[in-house]
Amino acid sequence: MVQNNVSEFMEKLIAKNPGETEFHQAVFEVYNSVMGFVDKNPKYKKARILERIAEPERMLTFRVAWVDDKGEVQVNRGYRIQMNSAIGPYKGGLRFHPTVTASVLKFLAFEQVFKNSLTTLPMGGGKGGSDFDPKGKSDNEVMAFCQKFMQELFRHIGPDTDVPAGDIGVGGREIGFLFGQYKKLRNEFTGVLTGKGLNWGGSLIRPEATGYGALYFVEEMLATRKDSLDSKIIVISGSGNVAQYACEKAHQMGGKVVTLSDSDGYIYDPEGINAQKLAFVIDLKNVKRGRIKDYATKFGCKFVAGKRPWEVKCDVALPCATQNEIDGNDAKKLVKNGCFCVGEGANMPSTPEAIEVFLGAKILYGPGKAANAGGVATSGLEMSQNSMRLGWTREEVDQRLNCIMKAIHAQCVEYGKQGNFINYVNGANIAGFIKVADAMIDQGVM
Repeated sequence: MVQNNVSEFMEKLIAKNPGETEFHQAVFEVYNSVMGFVDKNPKYKKARILERIAEPERMLTFRVAWVDDKGEVQVNRGYRIQMNSAIGPYKGGLRFHPTVTASVLKFLAFEQVFKNSLTTLPMGGGKGGSDFDPKGKSDNEVMAFCQKFMQELFRHIGPDTDVPAGDIGVGGREIGFLFGQYKKLRNEFTGVLTGKGLNWGGSLIRPEATGYGALYFVEEMLATRKDSLDSKIIVISGSGNVAQYACEKAHQMGGKVVTLSDSDGYIYDPEGINAQKLAFVIDLKNVKRGRIKDYATKFGCKFVAGKRPWEVKCDVALPCATQNEIDGNDAKKLVKNGCFCVGEGANMPSTPEAIEVFLGAKILYGPGKAANAGGVATSGLEMSQNSMRLGWTREEVDQRLNCIMKAIHAQCVEYGKQGNFINYVNGANIAGFIKVADAMIDQGVM
């Protein structure tokens, strides 16, 4: 009966949102978990919560025309998806990347609703961005684009309405340009963006938060089996912000990270990526904008072109690159090669087929909306510091982040425990759903 209800709902959703495959996938993953719970609680069906929560409260699409260094006019498309504000102002990142579409941002905004709910902080869900690619652009070109992007977006955001942050392609440089333009247009200094510089309202630990939080969550998962990260072989995909700090924290916890990757392929370093090697990666990717294969040249290890690292034997896998980077075959390789724990640092990096493999094998599998919630949780902490006009120490923020990740894990266990097995997918989806759905019922039909 549950499967029939899910199929019927998805048919209607797909017909209403044709061609938006990423969005369809995200909704299916959540509803496949919560449909049975909804069937047992008629109040959610009566209020049509499933239909309402899958429909954005507001979708903004706008033109961004800017002038490059050659004096030529360039045109990009900007978006902001304001998905749900039942428990707080919209909160979610901005992504600047050529792959950005309405479907990608709707999936991210939908995921963000439940992720933010799990953090225990009062934040709704949203997402935005553009098909603009900052790679290969000068600082002046990035500034020109960001200023034009904010000239439209500023009308729709604010500290009590919608608080964007960074995401792929949007780091400290871009947040600075966006914030400067917002401040000039509104003539006010408010916490309208998170991921800001420390000298003008940012929070310590924010750059590290997603990677650190993922490892705190993984450590909690391992503890349910009386285990830890100590001496574990770990494979990580990606080499950006999340991957870098996941690698750092894994090393601090006693694990050995043996892979990182980018769109060209992956490096395999059987000796492990220590602090010195990671410093090289951070400089390579964040300053020099280089390719991960340069690591293999520098340290004399293996580089595998055109592949992802899921064929490497490991105990723990941390996908930290992008959506759908682990398919069913990749998942089977991981399980066959001894992987017994997967913690998602990226958003929806595993396909439905991969998730089915992980759950079927009963390994520890932490979905992104739980495992990578540390980033937005620390953004929420930055919002709190901005509201109080003060800044917490590094130790205070890190301690609060650790506590939040433990609280997220506890919610997943509460709603996902099935005998001796914890289904973290069901646990995260149901726990996140309940808080938002109850708030929507309390506030009436809006």
